[in-house]
Amino acid sequence: MSTHAKRERLLLADLLEAAGPEAPTLCHGWTTRDLAAHVVVRERRPDAAAGVLLSPLKNRLDRVQSEFAEKPYEELIQLIRTGPPRMSPFGLKQLDEAANTVEFYIHAEDVRRAQPDWSQRDLDPVFADALWSRMEKAARLMGRKAPVGLVLRRPDGQTAVAHKGTPVVTVTGEPGELLLFASGRQNAARVELEGDKEAVARVSTAELGM
Repeated sequence: MSTHAKRERLLLADLLEAAGPEAPTLCHGWTTRDLAAHVVVRERRPDAAAGVLLSPLKNRLDRVQSEFAEKPYEELIQLIRTGPPRMSPFGLKQLDEAANTVEFYIHAEDVRRAQPDWSQRDLDPVFADALWSRMEKAARLMGRKAPVGLVLRRPDGQTAVAHKGTPVVTVTGEPGELLLFASGRQNAARVELEGDKEAVARVSTAELGM
């Protein structure tokens, strides 16, 4: 049975292939080649990927990622499509689904929304609920640097508190859009913001995300 993570993986690979190696992305300073290298290193070089969370390893991560970025672009795309190595923890369906559903969704949008002719995806309700469930669990972590109180709200009224404080800004949108906003892609997310004008301006440019 196909999983959300597997579907988003294949979509990301297709988008990267279609865009070509030098296309822009929403990841600051990264082309599609850089983004593809990041995805491959994350799955295949855990010794370097730990640099995302551990600052002492960041130089190693940068070096290894640069080495992968020099590989043929087609090879990087194929490595993404085929998935992690056999012995990788990401090869476990449950872990793949938990760790990669949001990762691949966001990076697919990083590619799509950096193009001038992008259009918003119509997510099926089951997938939207899956994204919301994961965001609820990670909301406090993603919003920890928010300069004001931050509440994320679905159109049906379900809410998640990303940061406690005053004044409060409420961001309303579909789960996928809220995820993009909370992950630091505020300018690309189609959401509505309510709150004090100055507070809205501050959170719109804040460093959000993991």
